[in-house]
Amino acid sequence: MQYRGRYEGGSYRPVTSPTVLGPPRFAGLPVVSWAFAFRIWIAVVVALCAAFWLQLEAASSAATSVAILAAPTRGQVLQKASFRFLATVVGAAAAIALVGAFSQTRDLLLLAFATWVGLCVYAAVLADGNRAYAAVLSGYSVALMAIDQIDAPNTVFEASMARGAAITVGIVAIAVVNDLFAAPDKHHGLAQQLAALHRRARDYAHTIVHRQATDPAEAAALLRDIAALHPDITTLAPESSSGKMRTAAARSVAVALVAQIHAARTAQSRAFWQRDAQVLEGLEALEASVWPKQSWRIPYYRSQRLAAHAGARAALWIGLSSVVFVLAGWPAAAASLGVVTVVVGLGAITPNPRRFTELAVFALPVAAGLVGVLEFLVLDGVTEFKLLALAIAPFMIGAALLTTLANPLLASVGRLLLIFTLVIFHPSNPQSYDPQSFLDTSLFACLGAALLLAAQLLIPPVSDERRRQWLMASARRELERGPSRLSRRYSSEEAMFRDAVRIGQITATGAPAPVLEEALSLFDRAGLNRLEEKA
Repeated sequence: MQYRGRYEGGSYRPVTSPTVLGPPRFAGLPVVSWAFAFRIWIAVVVALCAAFWLQLEAASSAATSVAILAAPTRGQVLQKASFRFLATVVGAAAAIALVGAFSQTRDLLLLAFATWVGLCVYAAVLADGNRAYAAVLSGYSVALMAIDQIDAPNTVFEASMARGAAITVGIVAIAVVNDLFAAPDKHHGLAQQLAALHRRARDYAHTIVHRQATDPAEAAALLRDIAALHPDITTLAPESSSGKMRTAAARSVAVALVAQIHAARTAQSRAFWQRDAQVLEGLEALEASVWPKQSWRIPYYRSQRLAAHAGARAALWIGLSSVVFVLAGWPAAAASLGVVTVVVGLGAITPNPRRFTELAVFALPVAAGLVGVLEFLVLDGVTEFKLLALAIAPFMIGAALLTTLANPLLASVGRLLLIFTLVIFHPSNPQSYDPQSFLDTSLFACLGAALLLAAQLLIPPVSDERRRQWLMASARRELERGPSRLSRRYSSEEAMFRDAVRIGQITATGAPAPVLEEALSLFDRAGLNRLEEKA
């Protein structure tokens, strides 16, 4: 049976329809996943066609841009595209400034570059979603624009402009393809997720009433799942003209859900049902695309200490890799350092940077093997663009399908293959078929990822236990200081959501039950103190 929801009499009620459970499937995968994969392939082809027609020097960057922007919904793509364009401008400005200041001193240039990447990683850890991505892109763009041209500093400006033009073409291509092929919006799925969380919150309250005690992992997981919607909520705004109203409604629902869980945990029956009504009102506003009665912000908890340590480690990893490449004197060292920087940046916005590097060490040889098959077995000297477009279809569609899988490991591998395949293949007009160039590119790309993994083994990322200790210490300090400081910036409900984000971060470290119990107790007491001050 398929379950859907509707609003009747002020409540969200499930409606049962006599249909087969789940979406239509083809070859074992949902049709929507196939539609997404075909859109990505078409967008890559359109981007390459436009870049070749415009005779852009960095035409392959247009296709790579499409792969990086690959997301299943329009709002996610449009928001990420806007941040990608902005970050590219920032990266180009930084590249020109660094080369202008240190073009005559290579060692100082590499030191300044490592410092810049560290600052960008610091900013990324203080954010989430596409904002974090924009921060790291501002860092590794310098590697692709300046460090790659380290032996020809006079060409940095031209390389930056060429890359910027290609990225713009890629953005336009995926936006047009998504519109023409009716890529879905996010707000329908998000409304269903919020409604499901609402049911879980009611069930949790029911458990508290009847058992008087609950597993702390259940409450922590519920708060984590609500807070995890933070980046998705921000992508609603660019979807349509009513995107701002949907964003405000989704924010209100998320904040009200956190406040409802707090009311259930602190035995505030009247407050619980008031929050319940606010959740329902917000869900109705989201479905109707109207402004909610209550508008709240969804502040994100930022740990300056975690960000500083992550930024410092990223700078050290880049610095160590630079020293090795300089001492080795390899001709393609700049390209390898670019791979190192990309993996450092993208890993910084994942829960486990070292695990991401390990995935990159695995995915790069696989991508190189796929490119070898594509370039020397499938194409084998073909120069016609139509045949090129058809030849890359199974590689693009297959990798895009992997990204839609529920298994996070396979999804991550699919995303890396989608990007690295285009990076190593480096499509051009006419296509070059140089075995030596292919081997050099593949070897040094794999070597860069392996060298980064060695640097991370020597200087490991912040451990989960250390992160957990710092997050718990910050929660204790805030409770001791009292609510006044936060109350000047956020309402009591908004501050609860911020605390829920921190609990989600603590849960992500694999915290044991006693730690989760203490974190929830701090959450309860801090919320009560703010409500008392407000009263």
